[in-house]
Amino acid sequence: MANKELLLEVENLCVEFPSIHGSVQAVRNVSFKMGREKVAIVGESGSGKSQTGRALLGLSAGRVSADKLFFDGINLAALSLKDYRAIRGKRISMVMQDPKYSLNPVMTVGKQMIEACQIQMKVSKKEAIKRSITMLEAVRIRNPQRVFNTYPHEVSGGMGQRVMIAMMLLSSPDLLIADEPTSALDVTVQLQVLAIMDDLVRERGMGLMLISHDLPLVASFCDRILVMYAGRIVEEIAASELHNAQHPYTKGLLSCLPNNATKGQPLATLQRCDSWMHETL
Repeated sequence: MANKELLLEVENLCVEFPSIHGSVQAVRNVSFKMGREKVAIVGESGSGKSQTGRALLGLSAGRVSADKLFFDGINLAALSLKDYRAIRGKRISMVMQDPKYSLNPVMTVGKQMIEACQIQMKVSKKEAIKRSITMLEAVRIRNPQRVFNTYPHEVSGGMGQRVMIAMMLLSSPDLLIADEPTSALDVTVQLQVLAIMDDLVRERGMGLMLISHDLPLVASFCDRILVMYAGRIVEEIAASELHNAQHPYTKGLLSCLPNNATKGQPLATLQRCDSWMHETL
């Protein structure tokens, strides 16, 4: 861990969903630790990345079990709904994939931020407005007052993502889970959003869990990378050493990326092995 202070400890985390054909395991015996650092969870769609993040927040619709699920010494698995609500949003926040579906379309940005601020920090409306405007400035929105008074459909995708980040950081959480925060954005806006998150994480001393499928992006941005396949972590590697990955799945993902060396040639096809589904890191 980049920071020796242990923030999150997960051991044998499982998330199961019942179906007419039996139980479906979306997350299988996932174990990892993280401090106040930037950790990426990568893998294909359906690999269990988002369900892992949701399980930590108590937001998974599946059946969650774990030998250890500790956040800053708190046993999340033993919390009541009331106690979980005291942590969710205040000490652990999550930026969802698409702001268009995360923000309430019939409420202004400002009203939603005020509501979040008052619920989490028990402050007056005047103080909530002040904090909301300040946070919109922190995520580099040039005219925060104008954005504060707009509805979600009146802002661009990149602006909406900044609003979501600002809202989730209002309470200065210890851990921010960002689920594909740049997937719907163009390349230049992606870099701007990541730069904002990097600055805020460094200034506030937070831990960041970045859920993504973009290997080059997380390699340049994060400290460590956890690679998931079929609900399991099959490899953990320092981001700077991603090019030296050992697991065939990680190597396969990297080989499927376009590059100048293979320009004009068909991209490689990822070859999977059934044994990977039963591996545990």
